[in-house]
Amino acid sequence: MHRVCGLVWPIVLSIVLPLVAAWFAYPETHLPPGFGIFPPLFVDNPPGFNLVIFVALALIEVAIIFFLLFPEWFGFNIPTPPPKPTAVSFPVWFWIGAALTLFFWWLMWKRITPFGDLVYYAFTPLWWGFILVLDGLVYRRSGGYSLLAARPKTLIISAVVSLIGWFYFEYFDYFALGNWYYPNSTMPELSHSTVVLLYLTAYTTVWPAIFEWYTLLNTFPCLASRYSNGPKVTLPGGLLLWGGFFLIFVVVFFPYPLFWVMWIGPLAIFSGQLIRKGIWNPFTTMAEGNWGPALLMSLGAMFNGFFWELWNWGSAHPAQPVTNPNYWMYDIPYVNVIHIFAEMPLLGYMGYMPFGILAWAIFIWLGALFGFDTKLLKGDLDKG
Repeated sequence: MHRVCGLVWPIVLSIVLPLVAAWFAYPETHLPPGFGIFPPLFVDNPPGFNLVIFVALALIEVAIIFFLLFPEWFGFNIPTPPPKPTAVSFPVWFWIGAALTLFFWWLMWKRITPFGDLVYYAFTPLWWGFILVLDGLVYRRSGGYSLLAARPKTLIISAVVSLIGWFYFEYFDYFALGNWYYPNSTMPELSHSTVVLLYLTAYTTVWPAIFEWYTLLNTFPCLASRYSNGPKVTLPGGLLLWGGFFLIFVVVFFPYPLFWVMWIGPLAIFSGQLIRKGIWNPFTTMAEGNWGPALLMSLGAMFNGFFWELWNWGSAHPAQPVTNPNYWMYDIPYVNVIHIFAEMPLLGYMGYMPFGILAWAIFIWLGALFGFDTKLLKGDLDKG
């Protein structure tokens, strides 16, 4: 019981704190505008482009890119990679996934087809098809290991966690005054209950897709070992936890300057408490000099983000007819410029990196709470 309480109370507090802050930040309504409307809709125009903030953020992201490309400049020793596993044939589900992906990609972008109303439901089968494709690639490159082949229960649980976890982010998005919103969610062709069901099924794809990318990146020996021997960094769990609480409280008062907090704040809370409880998490191995788990999960989420944004963009350009109820847009302050085949601004893609680690931390936290297996790789040791 003590272990359960130790895991639960920080997350409950992370949900309650923004509500407490909103009571004072919005004295008339005690809630941010648009709160509770699901799927979230447009709230208000954020501050426009700011060159100083744009340049500062761009310089930070360039530094991160250099860190990823040249880790030896930052104290990493690049080891000799292990031998590559002998490839096997693609599994049958790879071809099934490829067919689903190509068909529903075409359907979602084409919009007017002989298949009628099926186009409204294209998003989720497109993404589950892509998940099967990624899993099949992992299976081939690893010599016969993949989540679907070896840990199907873990893959299914990740879909359930994905549904729960994305609701958590939608909740925080209300307090950030809509970093993203869904302009097509009120389309008259579909009832509100149908739209809600479409969103719930779509939410199941987020965690599985990121985890498949992580396992795929780990099939490249040079990449899997690239960040395994670096500086030993021990993160203070208590500082992360209480710093995260502070951030998610003050973001309610300053939603635009602190728009980035909705990723960093919860990440600090989940990771901080996992560290405090001695539960393995992506930052545990950093204390041993192995940055690989955290960085490869970050990269996997960012690579997957390119597909999220590309397929989303193509489903609504040109804008007529409107057939994708899951389509989203962004209201990111200060840097919402340079859109390359995406609603996501160019500098926004790196936001996927902390999101990937956060998604994993939530998965590990729920695994510790409910006792399910959270290991993803063939060679993973028991991570408690």
